[in-house]
Formats: sequence, structure tokens, C-alpha cells
Amino acid sequence: MQDPLFYLTMATAGLAGLTIVAFASLRGWNGWLDLKRAELNRRNEEAAPPSAAARIEVADLKERIRKLEAIAAGVDL
Repeated sequence: MQDPLFYLTMATAGLAGLTIVAFASLRGWNGWLDLKRAELNRRNEEAAPPSAAARIEVADLKERIRKLEAIAAGVDL
């Protein structure tokens, strides 16, 4: 087992295997990123501007949060 050619062959095979796994992982990662980009683009295309009722509801919720934060801070409104 002291043959340098054996160790060189094993190191080369290990490096080749690691390279294959790395390229496969990177290709999978790029595919996943492409999928997420497509999902985001589809959401942006389908998204309609919020209605007036939705904006009023959001404003009401923000006002409630502001009041609750003031109460938590001990400030009288």
C-alpha cells in the first residue's frame, strides 16, 4: 500500500467525484433560482393594485398599531 501511484489515483478519483458533485449542486441551485424568479415574475404580473377598501383597512391597522405602541410605551393619546 506504499505505492505512490495508488495514492495519486485515489486523489484524482476523489477530486473528480467532488467536481461532479459540485457541478450538479450548482446546476440544481441555478434551476431553483430560475424557478423562484419565474414565481416572482408570475406574482408581479397577476398582482392588481390594491382597492380603496384595502388601503383604508391597512391605514386603520397602522393606526391601531400606533395606538397600541403608545399604550405600551405609557404615552397618553
